[in-house]
Amino acid sequence: MTFLVLLAFGCLTGVTTVLFGFGGGFLTVPVVVAVTGDMHVAVATSTAVMVVNSLAATVAQARAGRIRRSYVWPLIAFIALGAAFGSLAATRLPERVLHVAFIAYLVITIVDCLARNGFLHRPLETPRKLGPVTRTAGGVGIGAVASALGVGGSVMTVPLLRRSGLPMTEATAMANPLSAPVALIGTAIYAFAGTGSAGRAGYVDLIAAAALLCGSIPAIALTRRLTARIPDRVHAIAYLAMLAGVTIAMIVTP
Repeated sequence: MTFLVLLAFGCLTGVTTVLFGFGGGFLTVPVVVAVTGDMHVAVATSTAVMVVNSLAATVAQARAGRIRRSYVWPLIAFIALGAAFGSLAATRLPERVLHVAFIAYLVITIVDCLARNGFLHRPLETPRKLGPVTRTAGGVGIGAVASALGVGGSVMTVPLLRRSGLPMTEATAMANPLSAPVALIGTAIYAFAGTGSAGRAGYVDLIAAAALLCGSIPAIALTRRLTARIPDRVHAIAYLAMLAGVTIAMIVTP
């Protein structure tokens, strides 16, 4: 039964990876916490799943022509730098702190997207470039927070790119390559940080990760054809609705 639950959530993760740029963290962290009862294991397993999901979705979105290199580089390099610091910090934080921080992160993001202009509506006809401070210091901050919470950074990069004037299809598409360094660095650190046990590599639960990926990979291949058909405003509202759902799930998870 547990395997089937993880498989089902894996399928849902594949869909959200393509539609919203979620490499898996917002869905896999709550479900793995419920299965294992360990926040550190949930965050670590989430980053492992994101490695595969973000890379698979990046290839699919690049083929569809939705990746703009000028927005990805050099932001991705500074996100990678921040990810190293965030992952190391997370291994030393109490589980309760990580749990509360995860919920706070989601709530702040939802309120910010609703309160400030530029997310639900696209006020800019011509997208603007990211500034040097955003690409450097902002990238480090995104990487640190994302890796510490196992969420890939899409909740920060999607609103950031959206307010730069990009349509939701492109903003969510570019969240995937920007999540890849967080996933890669985080997984490497978590795999060696824990004591390890049967079926685990450090904090990474290999069985849970495999079950999730069995569902997500086929879902990514099927969902990539649907993204362009969703109206931009509907896409933005659905993104916030998904965040709200995950927030509720984390609040009710002990």
